Amino acid sequence: MTKTPGVLNAGQLDHFHTEGYVVVDDLLTEPEVRSFVEHLAEVSTGTYGLHGHLNDPQYRFLATHPRVAGAAAQILDARVRVVQTMLIDKPPQGGKGIALHQDSHYLPNEPNTLMACWLALTDTDPENGGLCVVPGSHHYGLRTARKNEDIEEHASWETVHVMRDRDGREWSQTMVSFQITDVDPASVVRLTVPRGGGVFFTGMTIHGSFSNQSADRSRTAWAVHYVRENSWLYRQDVQEAMLVDL
Repeated sequence: MTKTPGVLNAGQLDHFHTEGYVVVDDLLTEPEVRSFVEHLAEVSTGTYGLHGHLNDPQYRFLATHPRVAGAAAQILDARVRVVQTMLIDKPPQGGKGIALHQDSHYLPNEPNTLMACWLALTDTDPENGGLCVVPGSHHYGLRTARKNEDIEEHASWETVHVMRDRDGREWSQTMVSFQITDVDPASVVRLTVPRGGGVFFTGMTIHGSFSNQSADRSRTAWAVHYVRENSWLYRQDVQEAMLVDL
């Protein structure tokens, strides 16, 4: 059992395990958010890909933050490894969202302990394309998904990844901008998360976002994915996942 001091209370932990996500309003202090946002203005983050935590001290600070990685370790009841980090910036007046999906489609792992923390670096809400979740969807397995076709509302892409199993066998696998199409619209909850707050969710929780329809408010978020220390990641590009020493 992890010795990490508790970040989440019993009610928050129960909500995470029951609903597949939990919103925490005060993960970061305002000075921490301001320092990170100012840093973003000074560096070329586009070169980081999914490995900013390996190349940028500020990315690493957030990925290993005691209230972020600490909550992940508390949820998984184990030491955690950082799989990937990403900046998700959505400009006003139509900045595209990400179609409803499950992260385990993108990051298969065994045993499946994948989870994420999505941090709001600006105030986020339904109008400016804030995060959406489908509560309880993590209980029903990996859903069938296809490539997103609504390119006006959601980003679309296709990438080939090299995969490798524990025995060293390798193969190529094409991944696309997955969209789960049989989601009841009434089941989608559009979250409001304040600047400095975050959302923890499982790799099986259906989530995504819609376009930023606000006139002048950017929606900037930063996400980190974790697995339990002993989970095997099949994608070769993330297999050197960084162990967090809390």
